[in-house]
Amino acid sequence: YTLSPSEDFTLEVKSSDENRKSLFLVLVKSLDRETIPVHRLVLTASDGGRPSLTGTMELLISVLDANDNAPQFNQSVYKVQLQESEREGTLVTRVNAMDADEGSNKEFFYNILSSIPIGNKELFTIDTKTGEIRLTGALDFEDVRLHELQIEATDKGTPPLSGHCSVELEVLDVNDNAPEVWVTSLSVPVSEDASVGTVVALLSVSDRDSGANGRVRCWVWPASPFGLEATFAGSYSLRASLGLILTKSLDRETIPVHRLVLTASDGGRPSLTGSMELLISVLDANDNAPQFNQSVYKVKALEGSELGTLLVTLSATDPDEGINSKIIYL
Repeated sequence: YTLSPSEDFTLEVKSSDENRKSLFLVLVKSLDRETIPVHRLVLTASDGGRPSLTGTMELLISVLDANDNAPQFNQSVYKVQLQESEREGTLVTRVNAMDADEGSNKEFFYNILSSIPIGNKELFTIDTKTGEIRLTGALDFEDVRLHELQIEATDKGTPPLSGHCSVELEVLDVNDNAPEVWVTSLSVPVSEDASVGTVVALLSVSDRDSGANGRVRCWVWPASPFGLEATFAGSYSLRASLGLILTKSLDRETIPVHRLVLTASDGGRPSLTGSMELLISVLDANDNAPQFNQSVYKVKALEGSELGTLLVTLSATDPDEGINSKIIYL
């Protein structure tokens, strides 16, 4: 007996006597239905006559599927970019897997295993059949810039097998944060004899956005007698430390209280603006001498006037305040 060439099968012949033989078709290596689903073999029996006569038969062996293939994704990593302004229900991406088995062993479903950062899994949902991943909440670039989802595809075989992939979602910044301005140190009231360059207040300005959306330009109105000096530093959330300084001499008698508006505008499109109001009171300095209401008083007196007779009343004023405005006549 002979068998057509095969790497998977061989013949075993066992005989009880010369006229009776038993044939066994033996599997010599594991089968793979996904490679060869059907094996066709030819068995030949030859007698010992001269000439030899033969008989043949064909063996048709169908390989039944076993769940030996896990679902395989067409990508190990899916990289996606979405703006933080995308609404709930927006399609993030669609993952795709295939299973080389057949029947129920080929059927599988998708699932979100985990997310990084932990706890953000609820922001996403996946269709168990199609693999479509959609937003179920709002993205926030300032909170999380990169979401990573671990996706699993599990077949319905026994035992079930699973394949995995990851989805990396990069959140793109949108100019949704206006600059913020606040006072870190304030030295008021300011003496009106303070020198030009005196630091009146220390301020901070920041914008939580990134890039041009977070670059801040600041100014003060009215522009005199105060100005801003700023030193920028920071990472994606730009921050400015501002010094409010005197650029001109003060005059309390002209303006006793300065009402300033500090404004910060970012470089986004459209630009967003933040502002605050600052009141700077001016402390009096004794910079004004008393002034008489007349430079010369002409008085006529009778030569017989008695001692103590009122000749004239003098009057002087001082525009300063407090003790600086009290006048003593000598």
